[in-house]
Amino acid sequence: MSVEIVEKTGDSMALVIRGLPLGLVNAIRRIMIAEVPSMAIDDVLIVENSSFMYDEVLAHRLGLIPLVTDLDSFVKPEDCGCGEPLGCGRCRAVLVLDVGAEDSVRVVYSSDLKPDPSNPTVKPVSPNIPIVKLAPGQRVKLEAYARLGTGLQHAKWQPVTVCYHRYIASITIHRDRCDGCGRCVDVCYRRVLALRDGIASPVNVLECTLCNDCVASCPRAAIEVKPENDAYYMRFETTGSLPPQRVFEEALKILKAKASDFLSKLGGVGR
Repeated sequence: MSVEIVEKTGDSMALVIRGLPLGLVNAIRRIMIAEVPSMAIDDVLIVENSSFMYDEVLAHRLGLIPLVTDLDSFVKPEDCGCGEPLGCGRCRAVLVLDVGAEDSVRVVYSSDLKPDPSNPTVKPVSPNIPIVKLAPGQRVKLEAYARLGTGLQHAKWQPVTVCYHRYIASITIHRDRCDGCGRCVDVCYRRVLALRDGIASPVNVLECTLCNDCVASCPRAAIEVKPENDAYYMRFETTGSLPPQRVFEEALKILKAKASDFLSKLGGVGR
């Protein structure tokens, strides 16, 4: 098995995975979506809300704001023995919102949601997410409690947005048949092929979606396109709550723990 990082930014990563069955690649994808934990607001204590937005809608909007997650400093509520309804310093982070509009309309943004000094690392990923619009004289004051959770519980805890994998193409050009007409180059909207020395050549294989338009357009059957065995292109984007590499590493840890648990249970079968 080999994993190659072909693209990496602050909130996305693309990988080429070879030597791994499709089922395991898909398991990693599903775990990243549904089982890697991240922080999200789950409880809101509203002290004052004179805006036009109902308390329930306001709390729901707060819950959907992506938060910077510190997996090393917090544990899931179910793994904490504090027994407190609103949690403790090990299993929850507090954010405070206290904003009022004076003489003009004011839009409340996620930057107004201030982290408590006891947990300064947990804060909104983006400062520019609108929460509510206040008319003159209106005010919102509340405390929001964020906890670790997973996408299995609610979509607000999903650390990734786009997350997919696909086959990597194996493209063969029969040079003795290719006459350099360029039809295959023109028909490919992903620009996978290009003419080099009068012969069609693959120049961007990872962009190939195996649509076979190039094969159908070639009058001399000079092109063969098929999926490469046990080779997959995976790309995913995060909400910003966790770095993409950390999301991938946590998914591998969870998959390894599941496999170990399965093997331990399998050991007693047939005895």
